[in-house]
Parts: sequence; C-alpha cells; structure tokens
Amino acid sequence: MDASVIVVGAGPAGLMLAGELRLAGIDVIVLERLPERSGESRGIGFTIRTMEVFEQRGLLPRFGEIRTSEDGHFGGVPLDLGVLGSAHGAARTVPQSTTESVLESWARELGADIRRGQEFTGFAEDADGVSVTLRGADRALRARYLVGCDGGHSRVRKIAGFDFPGTEATTELFLADVRGVELEPRMSGRQTAGGMVMVARFPDGLHRIIVGERGTPPRKRTGPPDFTEVSDVWKRLTGVDISTAEPVWISAFTDAARQVTEYRRGRVLLAGDAAHVHLPAGGQGMNTSIQDSVNLGWKLAAVVRGTHSEALLDSYHHERYEVGRRLLVNTRAQSTLILGGDEVNPLREVLGELLDQPEVVRHLAAKVSGLDIRYDVGGGSAPLLGARMPQLDLEYGNRRTTSWELLRPARGVLLDLTDNATLRRRARPWTDRVDVVTATLRDTPSGGPTTGISAALLRPDGHVAWTAPGSHADLPMALNRWFGPGR
Repeated sequence: MDASVIVVGAGPAGLMLAGELRLAGIDVIVLERLPERSGESRGIGFTIRTMEVFEQRGLLPRFGEIRTSEDGHFGGVPLDLGVLGSAHGAARTVPQSTTESVLESWARELGADIRRGQEFTGFAEDADGVSVTLRGADRALRARYLVGCDGGHSRVRKIAGFDFPGTEATTELFLADVRGVELEPRMSGRQTAGGMVMVARFPDGLHRIIVGERGTPPRKRTGPPDFTEVSDVWKRLTGVDISTAEPVWISAFTDAARQVTEYRRGRVLLAGDAAHVHLPAGGQGMNTSIQDSVNLGWKLAAVVRGTHSEALLDSYHHERYEVGRRLLVNTRAQSTLILGGDEVNPLREVLGELLDQPEVVRHLAAKVSGLDIRYDVGGGSAPLLGARMPQLDLEYGNRRTTSWELLRPARGVLLDLTDNATLRRRARPWTDRVDVVTATLRDTPSGGPTTGISAALLRPDGHVAWTAPGSHADLPMALNRWFGPGR
C-alpha cells in the first residue's frame, strides 16, 4: 500500500479530511489536479458550527484576526444569530483561499502527503483495497480506501457510478472579486426589480459581488464569464456602472440542487461538493463540506486501525446524508426567496411575521449556523444526545480548560463531572481510544441542555454519544458502538 487512504481533491473538504486522518495517525495521500492553489475564493466565511469545529482542533489562531457577526439571514430575511448563545459568531470575510492555505499548512505539519499536479483518471477496487491511476504515471497508487473530495463535477463520483439525482439549474448567477470600486456592503443580498445583488467588503479593499438576473437560463461554458457580462448585469439591476473595476477572478454558478443517494460504495466514499451541490445560500456549502470530513475522519481512521468494523462507515452515510438532504431543502427554500420576483412577496411577508416569534428565529438561525444537527446515537431522547457539545468551562486538575480544547487530539472524551470511580473503571478497556477526564464545571448557565449532567461521552467530532443521566444505554454499550470492542 502506498497509503491507507487516498483523497482526491485539495479543497477545504480534502484538506480537512487529511488533517483529521493524520491526527489519528493514518497515512494519507492527497491528489490535486492543479499544480498550485488557484487563489479563487468561492466561500467567504464560516458558520458558527465551523468556528466551533476549528476551535476544537485549535485552528482558529492560524487565521489571525477574524471578524465575526451575529447578523444572519434566511433567503435575504434578516436573522439574529445571537439567540443561539454560542461562544462564537459567524465569520463573514475569510476568503476560501485563506482557509485552504491554513488547512494545507496544518495537514502538512501533521504529515499528510499532498501531491499537486496529480490528475486522478480512474481506479479499480478489489478485496484488499483500491488501485488509483493518474494521468502520465507509470504505475497505479494503492490504498485501502479512496475518498472523493473533488467538487461538484467529481470524477471519483462519476467513475464509481454514484447516483446523483436532483433538480436542474434554472438560473445562472455571477460571482466576482473586484478592486477599484466602492460599493455598499449587502451581506444578505438585495432583491431588485430584475434579480438579486450581494456585496461583501474584505479588509484589504477587495469587494465580493454576486449578481443574478431573473429569468437568465444557464449557459454551457468552457471557462469563466467575461467581466463585461457581470458589469452589464450589475448596471441593469442597480444602475451603477462597475465596468472600470479590476476583476481579480470571476465565476458563474447556478441554482441546481443534487445529492448522491449513498455516501459510500464499498471502499469509495464521497465528501463535500462531490456528494452535494446547491445554491450557496449563506455559505453553507463549504462549511457543510468541512463538517462532512470531520464526521468521516475519525470513523475511517478507526476502521483502518482495526479498532472498529466497517459498519462504522455506514454511520457516516446515515448521519451526513440526512444533513445534506436538509441542506438542499433549506437552500432551495432560500433560492425561492432570493431569486423569486413579486410573486414571492407574500411568502416574504409571512416569513417576516413568523420571525417575530423567538422560537422561529432560533430554529432558522440554528439551521443556517449548523447548530441544529442532531445525530441518532441511540439510547434515549435527552437534549444533548446526538447534538454537539456546547463549550463547557472546566476545572481539570490544577488548570482550566474547555470541552472543546479536550477534543484537539481528535479522540473520544469521557467527561466525569462528579469524580465517579465506578464510571472510570467501566471505561478503562477503551482508554487507548478515549480520554477519561475528571473535571468540575465552572460558570455553567442554568436551564441549558447541560444542566444536571454528571457525565458525558463525546465523539471526536464533538457530538454527544452518551450522558448520565439521560441515556437508556449503559456506558460500555455506547463505548462499544462508537469506539469498537474494549481491550
């Protein structure tokens, strides 16, 4: 074997997966067709959940100063994200190029083998692994598993024969980063008589613009659109002439919505845009892709190490397929609100009325922030089960820490909050995979989902697999389900 895992695609999903695998000690090769990073930045920020995930891995300081905001939207209708009570806001102006640079540096430091200028052309699967072929290479690469993180036009997905049903594109939109123009920021977009426009301003004076003209059918393109197309549409919709601006890069995208019917076929798995494409409403696509990889990484590592059976990989499909399905529902709903004409005004008005209700605001804010995800981990209906663990401030030994900091090694964590020797003894057969931490809570707000919890089992992705009290299953059953048989 050349590596245990080969990942195709060095975008955010592929690089995050490489880092997750290396944290678990799994050797990984990342193959990227482009000889160097493109510099394109389709995604420009992080949802609250991605901010939390990066905090769990200690990555946030690598991004430098991050401007965050509690202002969100659903289909252009404003939302207050502050109602969620997270320790983080949403990051609005981090270019995807920066995200890829940070994740690549992190993955390389951990020992990932990232090979640029290597174009994947096909694979063959057998009982022991996969043989991956590259353009111009004199031999195939061997690995136990192949993961396609190669985007919406994924070659891995097509060659492996994954079904990719969904809805066809009806509208084409333009995205461009430009210099030499001053525009008023419109982070949630603005409907005009003929379509939609959006503006984000980066700290270095660069402006991100998105523009879509209603009734513009998608064109078959072999390259990016010319800037004159973008500036002409902008002027028609806003009356503002930006033709003298300097375009840094330009792209076109559509409102097509598709999702694979399975995230795994044998030894081939998909993550990120290779598994789901949709209108990038609120930047959820890149963020969901990163979280796909965080869900998959520790599971694939456990199977490669032999501490768990391949059945654990089936949970990757079950958990992330449902997340992707709900993502397509909410982005299609937002597409109707953003791209629709006057006929959608009654819907916008009703939604605006509903958002006077705090529960509706919390529901939609959690949806677009990635905080509504709750996996079926079995064992009961306690509020925390299957949900992500919010940040807990802890006294641990002679130091202070947080529940997120404990997850930095990407191992399981059993939080013992009442110094329970019996609990620790029952977890002892799994301590090669799970860190048992006896700690006390500091400054925990009353009435929240953590109220009254005496212990909690956290998966490496930060989701809660077991709690006491609240779980019907006992601790060894939960440990065995998620971490394999004890020693």
